[in-house]
Amino acid sequence: MHFQYHANVTLGALRRWLVAQCYDCLIVGLLWWAALRWLNVPWAPFWAFVAAGLQFIPHFGPLLALFGPAMAMLFTGAPISRWFYFLAAYAAIAIFDGLLLQPFLMRRQNRVPFWASLLTPLLLGILIPFWGVLLAPPLLAIIYAYRGAAKAPAPPGRQQFSSRGEGIILPPERPPDDPSADGE
Repeated sequence: MHFQYHANVTLGALRRWLVAQCYDCLIVGLLWWAALRWLNVPWAPFWAFVAAGLQFIPHFGPLLALFGPAMAMLFTGAPISRWFYFLAAYAAIAIFDGLLLQPFLMRRQNRVPFWASLLTPLLLGILIPFWGVLLAPPLLAIIYAYRGAAKAPAPPGRQQFSSRGEGIILPPERPPDDPSADGE
């Protein structure tokens, strides 16, 4: 295999992962906006936009998104009941995102199985603390892109590589029982 093949597979997988992340950011941002608007948190659209942007940081972004709205609620003197609703909204959004939305989007965009989307960040987080959790989703996208490329059917023409690594497409072979193969 040559460099262009690997670059195409890897960059295609990362592009599809980025598209899945953008969908995730949009949906989570809308959920945060609805929750913060319902709780009458000041600057709800701004905090929802910040939460959507922080979704690009896997597993830590949702936690970081709490600080802005929490400070806004603190400075406005929100009653304790709104704080409980705020934490419940955070928990609901984080659970929905981590256990349903992200695995669904990874399955839809990159054909990553649901179980792999859930277990790989945990396993890599144990093996390579912090970085394993951050790198797990794009690595999964790349791994399953290569698996999909290996299972893809061969093109109609055979590909042969010259000594310089250039691909040459040969015409497809005719089956031996084809009457037109005899020159008739």
